[in-house]
Amino acid sequence: ERSAVMSTPPPAGPHAPALDWSHRLFGRFHVTGVFWYQFPYWAVARAPLWSHGPGMLVFTAFFFVVLGRIRRAIIANLEPVLGPAPPLERGRRAWRTMYEFARGLSERFCRVTGHPRGTSAVEGLEHWAPLRDAGHGAVIVTAHIGPWESATVHGADDIQRTVHVVRETEIDPRAQAFVREILQQQGEHYVAHFAGEDERLFLTLIEALRRGELVALPGDRPRATGRARTVPLFGRPMPLPIGPAVLARAAGVPLLPVFAVLDPDYTVRTVIRRPIHVARTADRDADLTAALTTLAGEIETAIRRAPYQWYCFRQLWP
Repeated sequence: ERSAVMSTPPPAGPHAPALDWSHRLFGRFHVTGVFWYQFPYWAVARAPLWSHGPGMLVFTAFFFVVLGRIRRAIIANLEPVLGPAPPLERGRRAWRTMYEFARGLSERFCRVTGHPRGTSAVEGLEHWAPLRDAGHGAVIVTAHIGPWESATVHGADDIQRTVHVVRETEIDPRAQAFVREILQQQGEHYVAHFAGEDERLFLTLIEALRRGELVALPGDRPRATGRARTVPLFGRPMPLPIGPAVLARAAGVPLLPVFAVLDPDYTVRTVIRRPIHVARTADRDADLTAALTTLAGEIETAIRRAPYQWYCFRQLWP
């Protein structure tokens, strides 16, 4: 395990924070480093609940000032969603996004440690029930919106069905080791995979889907070396990973868009959308493009619902 932790970090994906001299200088204390995974977990587990609110404000202010490139990326990415705005409003949008990220991170670790502050709610059960009752497999596809990891585990608890969750490889290998340790606490029906670790992962997931199990993965961020298809998002070109659609088409199962948002009272609200059935015609490229175009529309709807909970920290469009 030590050799894995000390290995060369993978390249940052197209939507991840850009790596520059600061990554080399700060190492584990860089914004992508293991410290910022371990410290919030430690703080939430040990600090009294009354201190979480002031702590979130302090760290939001710190990162708002220090992370200029990420602040500018948030502002630029939200302009197609919310429209142009004067400088003060643009700054407020970035602050609000960073604060929502802190709020979501705090609630995530509260739930991991068994002390959630809010309840859970589900919308769109009418889209989930037919798949659940028929026992068919499905590709649950989500996006980095709100407590998105909660969306990926939907279906594991209510029907005791195995969910294979595919995560991006963390930039810091030590952070990945920490995340893996946390994920092992999710329960026996939750199986975590990291993209790029297993050459047979695609076949493993196909077999799981054909057994009626579920596969969950984000559909809004192509890996640095992954294949993508460009489709419109907010009227602008957006590369989406083709993996979810390829899996669904190969296994003959639907794509099920599932998103999660964090309400003001810390309720984690899972939103299940209408299944997307990937066509299987002679024109494979057209089948995938059509499915991803529909998925982009679902992602756009989810972002519009909670624009300040869209966590994309690299500028997407010029």
